[in-house]
Amino acid sequence: MDTKRIIQFLKDVAANNNREWFAAHKDEYLAVRADFELAVGMLIGRLTKMDPSIAHITVKDATYRFYRDTRFSPDKSPYKRHLGAYVCAHGKKALHGGYYMHLEPDHCLLAVGSYWLPTNILTSCRNEIMANIDQWRKIVEKKSFLQTFGKPGKGVWDEHERGFGISHLSSAPKGFPKDYEFLNYLKMKDYCCWEVVPETFFEGDDWVDRAVEIFRIAKPMMDFVNAVIDDYE
Repeated sequence: MDTKRIIQFLKDVAANNNREWFAAHKDEYLAVRADFELAVGMLIGRLTKMDPSIAHITVKDATYRFYRDTRFSPDKSPYKRHLGAYVCAHGKKALHGGYYMHLEPDHCLLAVGSYWLPTNILTSCRNEIMANIDQWRKIVEKKSFLQTFGKPGKGVWDEHERGFGISHLSSAPKGFPKDYEFLNYLKMKDYCCWEVVPETFFEGDDWVDRAVEIFRIAKPMMDFVNAVIDDYE
């Protein structure tokens, strides 16, 4: 994957986010898009060996339109400033967790898990964690997990920090004990973890293997949560 070319195109889009400029550079967009989709296909192929549940997912299933939906946004710029792919066994719009790759100037990352979970499913996840706290801690307090993603609430998605949990409650969720020893896991409003990587991460021949290894470290956490989510889907 020609990461430098992709990143430069995304920088150019950010500086010229209008339909006239995009139309004049449509060929470059198509070339960049094709290169990115080829990389996504390679990633899916390697991920399938680790997680057979996503074997049926195609590149089209995992990628997004580059055109923004501006109907409810004050930002009316028509194009996104990043390229992303979400490889999820139940599809991009499912609550079931999956694997996400994000390319953006100065903000490339790899993420695993679920976000925007409704309250009833979050409550069930919290109950499951409390009921199986030793198993949960063995997963998310494992040395490799902590070194890759950190502890809950220590990272910020929009900044150059790895993290575990995009958003968190300021206190115990309703109906849960405020003095619970491992309250930090119950205050999480999503169960997503991510590693920020440099743009150069995607260069060379071994980036897919390195990406899959990051995903592998996070997979047990995702599987734990997916076992709860799947009862609702």
